[in-house]
Amino acid sequence: MSIWTSYRLRLQRKRWKIRARRKGRELTAVQDRTEQIQPTDILLFCTFRNEDIRLPYFLNYYRALGVNHFILVDNNSDDGGQTYVAEQPDVSLWTTKAGYGDARYGVDWLTYLQGKYAHGHWTLTVDVDEFFVYPFCDTRPIRALADWLDASEVRSFGAMLLDVYPKGPVSAATYTRGQDPLKVANWFDSGNYIMTRNARLRNLWIQGGPRARMFFANKPKRAPALNKIPFVKWSRAYTYVSSTHMILPRGLNLVYDQQGGEKTSGVLLHAKFLNTFSGRASEEAHRAEHYGQGQEYKSYAARHGADPDLWCKWSEQYINWRQLEILGLMSKGNWA
Repeated sequence: MSIWTSYRLRLQRKRWKIRARRKGRELTAVQDRTEQIQPTDILLFCTFRNEDIRLPYFLNYYRALGVNHFILVDNNSDDGGQTYVAEQPDVSLWTTKAGYGDARYGVDWLTYLQGKYAHGHWTLTVDVDEFFVYPFCDTRPIRALADWLDASEVRSFGAMLLDVYPKGPVSAATYTRGQDPLKVANWFDSGNYIMTRNARLRNLWIQGGPRARMFFANKPKRAPALNKIPFVKWSRAYTYVSSTHMILPRGLNLVYDQQGGEKTSGVLLHAKFLNTFSGRASEEAHRAEHYGQGQEYKSYAARHGADPDLWCKWSEQYINWRQLEILGLMSKGNWA
């Protein structure tokens, strides 16, 4: 990569940091408990809107992994979720009525808060329907992963987004508040993934899975990206580029082995497809606040009325992380 390109990326990163500070003015603190944060704490950052039904399990899942403090942004919820999380003793909460799309799909708000509170901390950045799975997560807390990455002088950790879905129409996957979503949606595609390398930012670009085969079969290059870098030893100098798909400085995107081996990696189980999906898809298609003015959600509604049956004869039922490693969807690498 040329010196000129490197300079432009540094300049872009500085612009995004400035933009994030400006967008930070859109946030109002509802409950600020950040004085509780200890130097070795692992933090989680997330933006949500009308996710009260999901929030109890989401928080408990990540508490069980070992997350110490949650820093959340509520984007104008009206379902009671804001009140619920504000009462949680390990949560700091901000709220805003500003446009999600105008804040780079929430990235600007989180970048601002990460700059203030995450410097020097291992930091997870996920959505409310994403559940981080890493090697040995059933026996080792996330602190063990962070310590091993520190000892290995690694600053970022990659995870593939893996859509999980029910067997049968999504509308039949009835989800109740506080429930583990994998109890009602635990099937996934083990294959049909394509991967390319972004030469400019050095990240991998992964597409495929059930959304690609069901909603984007005739336009696969427009299928949602599945590459994520959710776990980072944060610095004030960092910023995500597009959701958690890419990050700057670009060296943080090298979460894969360039010599033909396997770096340790994880998976984000993506539990989008529950009976709540139809209403959410219609709402987000109308709001047009997501990427491409909500084109992904418009595709859902147009193709299957937002009530697809994603199961097929090649679907695999989720068991654990070891299954995902055997299938080549994640790797324990040299972490023994």
